[in-house]
Amino acid sequence: MPNNQTTPRIAFTNLLLRDHPDAAAWINGNTKNPKLSGTVKFYHTTYGGVLVETQIFGLPNKEVPGSSNFYAMHIHESGDCSDDFAHTGTHYNPKDAAHPNHAGDMPPLLGSQGYAYSVFYDKRFAITEIIGKAVIIHEKPDDFTSQPSGNAGEKIGCGEIKWFV
Repeated sequence: MPNNQTTPRIAFTNLLLRDHPDAAAWINGNTKNPKLSGTVKFYHTTYGGVLVETQIFGLPNKEVPGSSNFYAMHIHESGDCSDDFAHTGTHYNPKDAAHPNHAGDMPPLLGSQGYAYSVFYDKRFAITEIIGKAVIIHEKPDDFTSQPSGNAGEKIGCGEIKWFV
């Protein structure tokens, strides 16, 4: 490929370097995980999809040296993170697809001694469709099989998706 052509990777890197997402969710932990925090940022791309960047601190394995665990991450229908996230509803699923093909099904986070960083590209939703919904982090990995939500366990982190200003 000639050096003068912009690839998606280069375009995505430039979006991340600019660090001005179109929307974001500020994640907080539940009562059992008060130190869990982080951000999930959503960037509109020229490729018709959304670039999602996640940075989470304080995951449950933080105190175990050298540890790593997977954690499910989903977009849920409601951005109401009150009562240890009891009111966030089900996965965002506008096309009534089977799990793991909901628009709200996202790749798992790999936490390494309590920290996780992830970037991925998705064309299953637009940013305008997810404003007011919640990003949820679960205590276990998604098994990508169990219906309706992957047997991911307790909701340990939540943040409402809002326009970034």
